[in-house]
Amino acid sequence: MNTAPISASPGSLEHPWENIQELIDSGDADQLFQYIDQMSPTETARAISRLSSEYQSRLFRLLSPSDAAEIIEDISDLQAADLIDDLPPKHAAAILEELDSDHLVDLLSEMDDEDAEAILEQMDPEDALEARQFMAFPSDTAGGLMISEFLSFTGDMTILDVLKDLQNNRQTYADYHVQYFYVTDKENHLTGVLRMHDLLFPKRSATLDSVMIRNPLKLAVETRLDQLRDFFEDHDLFGAPVVDKAGHLLGVVLPESVEEARRESAVRQFLGLSGIIGGEEFRTMPLLNRSGRRLSWLSLNIILNIIAASVIALYQDTLAAAITLAVFLPMVSDMSGCSGNQAVAVSMRELSLGLVRPNELLRVMRKEATLGIINGLALGILLGGVAYLWKGNPFLGLVVGGALAANTIVAVTLGGLLPLLLKKFKMDPALVSGPLLTTVTDMCGFFFVLSFASAILPRLG
Repeated sequence: MNTAPISASPGSLEHPWENIQELIDSGDADQLFQYIDQMSPTETARAISRLSSEYQSRLFRLLSPSDAAEIIEDISDLQAADLIDDLPPKHAAAILEELDSDHLVDLLSEMDDEDAEAILEQMDPEDALEARQFMAFPSDTAGGLMISEFLSFTGDMTILDVLKDLQNNRQTYADYHVQYFYVTDKENHLTGVLRMHDLLFPKRSATLDSVMIRNPLKLAVETRLDQLRDFFEDHDLFGAPVVDKAGHLLGVVLPESVEEARRESAVRQFLGLSGIIGGEEFRTMPLLNRSGRRLSWLSLNIILNIIAASVIALYQDTLAAAITLAVFLPMVSDMSGCSGNQAVAVSMRELSLGLVRPNELLRVMRKEATLGIINGLALGILLGGVAYLWKGNPFLGLVVGGALAANTIVAVTLGGLLPLLLKKFKMDPALVSGPLLTTVTDMCGFFFVLSFASAILPRLG
C-alpha cells in the first residue's frame, strides 16, 4: 500500500512518532530518514522512545546501516544499546561499524557480555579485535575514552608522500578527527606530531622527521578522568595521543570526550545519591528492570533504618517517661545529617579537583572537627533555647542542645572523612557516603538524646 508523503515539519507536530510509524508502514526508507533527520537530537530521542518495541525494531531494520548509525548518535548510549540489542547480531554489527570507535565501544559496554560478543563475531575481524582491546580499558581512563580514527605516518615518509595519501584516501579520512598528524617509527612508537601548518609550507621532499615537533605531549593509557580534565585545562589542544607503557601509539583522546565523560559521571553520581542503582533509568525500560533498580536501594534503606531504630528500643523506658523527647529526636538527627552532608559535598568536590587525597585523613578530620565544634555549639544553643522556651525546663534544653552539639561534631567529622575512606577502599563515595552518614547520624542522635536524658531523667518531669 502506498502512503502519501508527510510534508509537515517535526516541530509543528505534537506527536512526531505517529508520523514515524506511518513512514515505517509505508516502507519508504529515504523519506523516513529525511523526516527524522530534520528533528533535533532531543526530539529524536523522545520520538523513538515513544515507539513500541516492534516499531523500533522495524525502524532500524528498514534504514541503511549508515542512516541508522546517524540516528543512534542522537540518543543516549543506554537507549541505543537497548535498541541495538533487539536486532539480529549481523544487522547490529553493520550499524555499529558505521560509528566512531569510542561510541561503538560505549554501546557494546552497555550490553550483556553474551550479546556484545555475538555482535563482535559478526563484525570485521580487525574492527572486532580493536573493539575488544578498547573494551578492556576502564571507561573513565584515557584508554576507555580514546578513538582510533586518527592519522599517523612513519618519520621517513616525505611531505609529498603524506599529501598523496590524504588525496587518495580523502573519502575515508573525511570522517576522521584530523587536527594533528602523528609520527611513529617502524615499531609504532610515538616520536613526534605535525600540525596542518607543518604540511603546507616545507619542501615536498622534506621527511616528517625533519619537520615534526619532537617529544610531544602525550597521555598514558591508564590516565584517569580527573587527570584528563586537568591536562586539557592546562593545555589548549584539539586532542592528545595515548600511548602504552612501551610508548606505542594506541589512540587519541579528544577534549569533548572528556567533558562528555565528566557529565555522565555527574549523572551517575546524582542517580546513585537519589537511590537509582545500576546507572541511568528511563520509563521506556522494562517495568521489572526499573523496579529492581529502585528496590535494591530501598531494601538496603530498610536495614539501615532498622539499625537506627534499634537504638530507640534500648531506651524505650526513658522515652516513655519523657515523651517530649520524641519531638526532638528527628530534629537532632536531621539537622546533624544536613551538617554532615555539607562536609561530604566539600570532600567530594576536593577529591574531584585533586585538592585532597584519600590518605589525608588526619588533615581533613582536624579541619572538619574544628568546624563541627563551632557549628555544633551554635546549633545546640539555638535548639536548646527553643526547648527551654517551649517547656520552661532548662534540663530539657540542656539534653536537646547537648545532643545536637555532640551529634553535629560526629556528623561533620564523619562526613568529611567518609568520601576519603571509601575512595581509599575503591568504593564509590558518591553512592555510599549518603546512606552510611544518615545511619550513623540517626543512631548517634538517638543515642545522645536518650542517654543524656537517662542520666538526668528525674529532672525532666
